[in-house]
Amino acid sequence: MKKLMFSAALLALIAVPALAQNIAVVNGKPVPVSRAEALKKQVEASGRPVTPDVMEQIKQELIAREVFMQEARKRALDASEDYKNQLELARQTILIRALFADFQKKNPVTDADIKAEYDKFVKENSGKEYRARHILVDSEDQAKALIGDLKKGGNFEELAKKNSKDSGSGANGGDLDWSAANAYVPEFSSAMVKLAKGQMTDAPVKSQFGWHIIRVDDVREAQLPRLDEVKPQITQQLQQQKLGKFQDDLRAKAKIQ
Repeated sequence: MKKLMFSAALLALIAVPALAQNIAVVNGKPVPVSRAEALKKQVEASGRPVTPDVMEQIKQELIAREVFMQEARKRALDASEDYKNQLELARQTILIRALFADFQKKNPVTDADIKAEYDKFVKENSGKEYRARHILVDSEDQAKALIGDLKKGGNFEELAKKNSKDSGSGANGGDLDWSAANAYVPEFSSAMVKLAKGQMTDAPVKSQFGWHIIRVDDVREAQLPRLDEVKPQITQQLQQQKLGKFQDDLRAKAKIQ
């Protein structure tokens, strides 16, 4: 009798860890806890908090999946070519995602990388910014006529609203907001930087877009964001650059026939 009781206790001890490894057993097939953990990580990655209610939803979702999977296998759907092709594509997607994640983990963007990129940005964008307005028309004659009206006291903003074919700035009286000179086509910027605050071009300026009448309302030193303000964007940009180069290098090394 004692021997029988000892055996039952031993079986109970063995059964506990086995049950702990599964969230359920469906038609004799276990649904492992590891599967729930994988789905939990996906939920966490989406930013959704994993509460006890969410864990219960995960459990029920995995049980339902197992039920449906078993039925699909009974119908031999996993033997179809379409299933096999889709399974291979899904496998490739998961493995490639893992490859890219592994590369980024082993090749992180450093603070030195970020600082160097920021310094480059500052160098390329420092200098003066211009608050300019323009009126854009199709012909030189029309532009000259408008310049004549302006010199006689015409209102630049009103004439821009009525005549400029640049609908975006025209609706705002020709206002182009603050921008560096290199934000514009060369012909426009070359004429603009020669103007003092409050000055207008005496002659129309031709560009690929048409004929411009330009007025500079104000000039200031470039207002650039601080490093901490743009650090997330720079980090993401450099990560994408590193990953893109990694992908290009792999393709270049591959023997494709």
